[in-house]
Amino acid sequence: MKEAVIDIGSNSMRLTVYEVEEKNFKILFKEKFMAALAGYVESGCISEAGILRACTGLLEFKNTLRLLSLDEHVHVFATASLRNIVNTDDALAQIKMRTGFDIDVITGEEETVLGYVGVMHEIEASEGVFIDIGGASTEIAIFDDHELLFSNSFRIGSLKLYKDCVKKILPGKGSLKRIEKEIDEAIPSDFDDFGKKEQLICTGGTARSVLKFAKFLQLVSDDEQLLSYEHLKKLKELFLGDEKKAANVILKVDPERIHTIIPGFMILYDIADRFQVEKLMICNYGVREGYLCQRILR
Repeated sequence: MKEAVIDIGSNSMRLTVYEVEEKNFKILFKEKFMAALAGYVESGCISEAGILRACTGLLEFKNTLRLLSLDEHVHVFATASLRNIVNTDDALAQIKMRTGFDIDVITGEEETVLGYVGVMHEIEASEGVFIDIGGASTEIAIFDDHELLFSNSFRIGSLKLYKDCVKKILPGKGSLKRIEKEIDEAIPSDFDDFGKKEQLICTGGTARSVLKFAKFLQLVSDDEQLLSYEHLKKLKELFLGDEKKAANVILKVDPERIHTIIPGFMILYDIADRFQVEKLMICNYGVREGYLCQRILR
């Protein structure tokens, strides 16, 4: 059986098609649409233009699925893109009318747990910190002996930080200070109670983009998924150093994230630094795979 999952995120919308056999699955097909929905939120409401932008992405996915004759088992969920707004019900109704899709808006707590479940289908890790940096939210979980000790979603993300703190394309010194302040205020300091953790398990577009830059700088090999804290420090020199050099490298490696990669990296670096992690594992699985396992296959 084939199952299609569409994830409406605050920065990107993603379609993933899975081949499923009982509780096992493999990815057959992936497609991404950069909607940047967090950029359409004003005074807590997503604008009409933002709703139309979401519809455009969904209709593109719908057409793709129809061409592949995969339009029977389609599941659509939204995270902070439609969760952290005032006019959620109105947006859902308009999207339903224009696309035919019913959308499951998951809570921040659900998103965190589903992300954790998803990555644990890819890797084996008994303890550490899990993080998923999105466009408008960041999910963090702390686990030990395969048990969750803490899980929560925070209203801070790469696109939201860019929108709130950056005046130009790349952040200058003033913008960097504003970003640091926003991170400190959004994410609590009581993580100190959990002590040092050896590894940070990362998923999401920001983490995968950071890995691309590490490979471009030849810090790791092309088939590597593991970064060290020392690698992060070298990447910090690039991103927070000379603006022109940073811009040139970003345009070569991941141009569609030129405005969000530095704010997203700063969240990642902050969490790695707080827990004094030695290594970072970048995962391909995440909330979509968790949703598949917990909400569909179950």
